[in-house]
Amino acid sequence: MKKVISTINELDFTIADLKPMPAPKKVLLVKPTHFAVEYVINPHMQGHVGQIDKMAAMDEWEHLKNGYEELGFDTHVLEGVRGLPDMVFCANQSLPYIDENGNKKVLMSVMHADQRKGEVPHIQQMYEDSSYQVFHLDEDKFEDFEGMGDALWHYKTGLIWGGYGFRSSQEVYDLIADMYDVPVIRLELLNEKFYHLDTCLCILDQKTALIYPKAFTKNGLDLIHALFDNVIEASKYEAEELFACNATSPDGKNVFIQQGCTDVNQKLRDHDFNVHEFSTAEYLKSGGSVFCMKMMLW
Repeated sequence: MKKVISTINELDFTIADLKPMPAPKKVLLVKPTHFAVEYVINPHMQGHVGQIDKMAAMDEWEHLKNGYEELGFDTHVLEGVRGLPDMVFCANQSLPYIDENGNKKVLMSVMHADQRKGEVPHIQQMYEDSSYQVFHLDEDKFEDFEGMGDALWHYKTGLIWGGYGFRSSQEVYDLIADMYDVPVIRLELLNEKFYHLDTCLCILDQKTALIYPKAFTKNGLDLIHALFDNVIEASKYEAEELFACNATSPDGKNVFIQQGCTDVNQKLRDHDFNVHEFSTAEYLKSGGSVFCMKMMLW
């Protein structure tokens, strides 16, 4: 089995061939006490510097936290840190893993923007306190890697979908494939508005994905369609303006998504998912939504 797959011709397995992984039961959230738009490092931030309603942002975050608790997830909350306004987007600073023997490991990120590099040590401390074995990249070899912003686990399967082009280097996935002993499907991202893979691909369960097709190359789309039986497509408006594909399905059944994604939500219901709409309007101003605002943990 080839470890890193970049073209459809290299695909030599099906999902049934891969080792299973348990679904995470814990969710990490970072309290948005210091959340703000203080700089512009993605197109969505443009025009929103100083425009965050902090009370509304806290209310939105509390509702999302309550949603995980209502589904029975163990929620672990970190306090935000002054001077790190984007730390609330805690999907970005790491890539956790659990092996077949129950050993927990994590690879820490090398953030693309200097403004976010200080977030990583704070998230690392949480992993150390939770008995994870911590790994770091050689920053002389790998300039960028933004964790589960770009590296997404196929639901309950030892397979990573790895995006590159804006925030993560494509070369990092060769190391990750060897480190975790799992195959990686490498996908090139084309549109700077979809700068992370989690903005244009949402893995809902083992057989179903939600995508914005114009964020990918033809070869990337071929790989997605080859490994998912059901591929739901979001419109340009819902993907770009409402971050529909930055939804999350923490248990393969319930989907948390930005409110107002009317077309996508109907398609989700047609595929028997339970849709839970949340307002993340303040976080959209910073270029993130539901998926970005959490990290699933074992």
